Formats: sequence, structure tokens, C-alpha cells
Amino acid sequence: MNNISFWEKESFLGPYDFVILGGGIVGLSTALHLKKQQPEASVLVLERGTFPSGASTKNAGFACFGSPTELLDDLTKMSTEQVYGLVQKRYRGLQLLQETLGPEAIGLEPQGGYEVFRIGQENHFLNTVQSLPEFNTALREILPFSPVFREVSVEDYGFGMQGLCGIIRIEGEAQIHTGKMMKALWQKVLKAGVMILSGVCVTGFHEEGQQVSIQTLDHTNILGRKLCITMNGFTQSLIPELPVKPGRAQVLITKPIESLKLRGSFHYDAGYYYFRNVGNRILLGGGRNLDFAGEETMEMGNTPKIMDSLHLLLQEMILPGVLFEEDIRWSGIMGVGPEKNYILERISPNVCVGVRMGGMGVALGSLVGLELSELALISGN
Repeated sequence: MNNISFWEKESFLGPYDFVILGGGIVGLSTALHLKKQQPEASVLVLERGTFPSGASTKNAGFACFGSPTELLDDLTKMSTEQVYGLVQKRYRGLQLLQETLGPEAIGLEPQGGYEVFRIGQENHFLNTVQSLPEFNTALREILPFSPVFREVSVEDYGFGMQGLCGIIRIEGEAQIHTGKMMKALWQKVLKAGVMILSGVCVTGFHEEGQQVSIQTLDHTNILGRKLCITMNGFTQSLIPELPVKPGRAQVLITKPIESLKLRGSFHYDAGYYYFRNVGNRILLGGGRNLDFAGEETMEMGNTPKIMDSLHLLLQEMILPGVLFEEDIRWSGIMGVGPEKNYILERISPNVCVGVRMGGMGVALGSLVGLELSELALISGN
């Protein structure tokens, strides 16, 4: 027995016009756009955590669209049209995020981005630099700044780092405050009349005629006319046949460092490592490529192998000779797959999905939410 009262059944269990699984960037954006297009519609968001705990409140706060080595890697798996099309969508998503919430509400800091290469990667750096003219020509039609990528000197842009053989500047990149962004989005969605229930673990769903019945861990059934699934890294627990797997990302942040030189957003090792300043702290994450199999998990947590590699990177490259202390360690769960394109599709007449952000949820989330809302408003067959 789930001990549901009459009042709870009348007020919380529906039926709703739209139920959204996942209260992250995509889920809340979907809810917001549904209410904009159908103000009288009843919309419910179900979030498994206390707050959006997959990756939306766990990420590094990069407003980015792809470093040169990431694009080179993508071109080995995707067509040129797909790669540049995805860059365009990432940039459109970032613009939509700013238009929706405003730069101040998301803590936007347009300090630019950098890709760094260590001594021993000279050939890799030279090959990447040789690709920049082609990238810049193609991106001129997509992004409103040019050149997007340019080689800069280690002396001028090294920010006190050690052991670098090259740096590429990325125009247009910025930092955001992830917590401020999600808090502002949550408040805007609530103000629009959306209901949010936190701490709800969904275990399954099935269609009953023109409705969808959603089952939860405490055996409660919630009804909705349409269901939108935006669980990203946790999608496999409900729809194992979709080509999206969990990818855990481990992160740390230091305590404040006096006279910190580093400013901006930095990518290293094809984007598998990323770091930035948060005021006078350093936030550093990544290392998933050290143990792909082990990091294909829905379990939060940190492992010695990866955290030790992050700590060593701080000591040897990012903060050489600087005394620092770690403050907080955490992890988030991304949705990844065989390619970077997100999945946006109807899987049954009343169920749509918008998942697999590939570690680019900040950039893509607002756009995918808009597109998912439009898909959900179309009648399925």
C-alpha cells in the first residue's frame, strides 16, 4: 500500500496535460516552453533528487561550443555537416539560455576560452594549428565572431602554468555560475505555473489509451496526457534500448588561492580535462578517459585513480609551486553515446524523449527543451 490520501490523489497525481521526467536544464526548459505555448496546460516536472542532480547542478559551468581538438575528434565519427551543425546548435542554445534568464541571473563571465597542449604533444599541437584556418572559415558562417580559434603565445596566455608547448585561444567562450542558473530557471518555471515534485524516483511507465501512467519507487501512479523524458544520463534505467549511456564526470574545487593568475575556461586532452577559475579558486574536472568502463555508471562518487590524476595535474601543470588545498569533491552523470548528436524523438504516440547531451548540457539544454516542447505539442499517431 502506498498510503495515498484523498487530498494527495486530488491535488498531485493528475491527470496532467504534460509530465516531464527530469528537472535539469532540458526538463525545466521543456516545461517553460510548454507553458509559453499553452498557458492553460497543466505541467508537472518530476525530479529524482532534492535538486537537479544528474549533471545540471554538477557541471563545471562552461558556456562553450567545442574546442579544436574536440571538433577534430568529432570529424572522425560524424560528417562535416553534422559537426558544424552541432556547433551552431550549441551556440543557439547558449543564446537562448541568455535570452531566457539574462546574463546576470546565470553569472555570465565572457572571459574567453583556451585549449592547452603540454610538452610532448608538439606534433598534436602543430596538427591542430594547421586545422584552424579551415575551422575558422567554416565557423564564420555560424558564429558572430572571427577568427574563432587562434594560436597565442604561452608567455602571454600561460597564466602561470608550467610545461606547456602551445595554447589556442577560443573566442566567444564564457563561464556561468551553474547554481545561479538553475535557481533562476527553477524560479521562472514555478512562476509560470509549473508544478515540481522533487525526490521522485520513476521506475516505469505505460500508456493507457490516451494517457500515460508513470510508476514511482513508492508505488505511486501519476497520470499524464503526454510524457517527456529528459533524464539524460539516467535514461537507460527506463529505456535501455536507446543508444545513451551514463558517463560519470568527477570534479574538484580548491579553496581560495591568493593572487591567482588563471582566468578563463580551459580545455586539455581533447576536452577530457577541463578547468577554470571560480573567483580565486580553481575548478578542475575530467579524467573519464582513464577508465571509460568504470565511469559508465549511474552511481555518484569519486575514485582514487581519477581524483589523483586531477590533483597531479593541478600540482604539475596548473598551479606549479603554489600551495593549494582542495575544498570540495563531487561527481555528475552525463548522457553519452556513440556520437555527439542528441536524441530527440517520439518513441510512442504519447511519449517523447530529449536526451544525450554528450557533456554539453549547458550549451544544448535550452534548445533541446524548446524542440522537445514543440514535438510534444504535435499529436502522435
